[in-house]
Amino acid sequence: MSQEQDLWSWNGHAIGWSLMGDSDAPLAVLLIHGFGANTGHWRFNQPVLARATPSYAIDLLGFGRSDQPRARLKEEAVNETSIHYGFDLWGQQVADFCRQVIGRPVLLVGNSIGGVVALRAAQLLEETPGPSPCRSVVLIDCAQRLMDDKQLATQPAWMAWIRPLLKTMVRQRWLSTALFRNAARPGVIRSVLQQAYPSGQNIDADLVNLLFEPTQRAGAAEAFRGFINLFDDHLGPDLMQHLSVPVHLIWGERDPWEPLPEAERWAETLPCVQSLHVVPEAGHCPHDEAPELVNRLLLERLELTKSAEPVA
Repeated sequence: MSQEQDLWSWNGHAIGWSLMGDSDAPLAVLLIHGFGANTGHWRFNQPVLARATPSYAIDLLGFGRSDQPRARLKEEAVNETSIHYGFDLWGQQVADFCRQVIGRPVLLVGNSIGGVVALRAAQLLEETPGPSPCRSVVLIDCAQRLMDDKQLATQPAWMAWIRPLLKTMVRQRWLSTALFRNAARPGVIRSVLQQAYPSGQNIDADLVNLLFEPTQRAGAAEAFRGFINLFDDHLGPDLMQHLSVPVHLIWGERDPWEPLPEAERWAETLPCVQSLHVVPEAGHCPHDEAPELVNRLLLERLELTKSAEPVA
């Protein structure tokens, strides 16, 4: 199946996106990648979903083919050439894309930080005048953001002692750039993937390349600097507290970074969460590690969304 790739102009920035499938169908899917990834990370999912409905994927600002403007931290002076990377920015980007480009009801699917972005976008769409185009949200190993200040009570006691030093260090651009350049090497990327994909399935040269290539662009370290300095931003459960659309969870059983018990707690305590499906032996990116099972789950949730009455 052919894929249409394009750039969308948003607030003066070029945003990469792609589309597969019949663009005239009444319901679309929008796939939102995780940290350090891009539209290519949906390589095994977008073509399958596109047989059922138009399937969009988007590069968050700072990643993939999207522009990579200079990062501005909260305490730094505002200027016209820098931006504050965070979930308000990315959530607004996705919300605007839904209204301006997709232009029809949509199912939002997000992996890792893309899950938080999807939730923030759904919230923003509910808050703006007119019916929200968001009909449902699927979170695939949604980022729990354990380093956020609001999570400090859940961390070991020693974390409170080193936190001020940690914050001071990661604010330094020279250090964040050095950390990024060290991580942005094929060998390191493959090593991280071996943690993220515990079964070892689908860790191939194509995956390493699609993650590596965007890191070689001139501004690639900026979104990294912005993200590692997000110590006070949105958390998934807070965003879900008052969300009116249904949320479904898909989780890798062996995710090394986002503990499954927390996802189980969300499923038990948050009214909007309608289901949790655990993918056996998979890690942080089950959509790429175990795509056959995840695609079946996504298609099931797509059918549920199609059959559900829209929220007023």
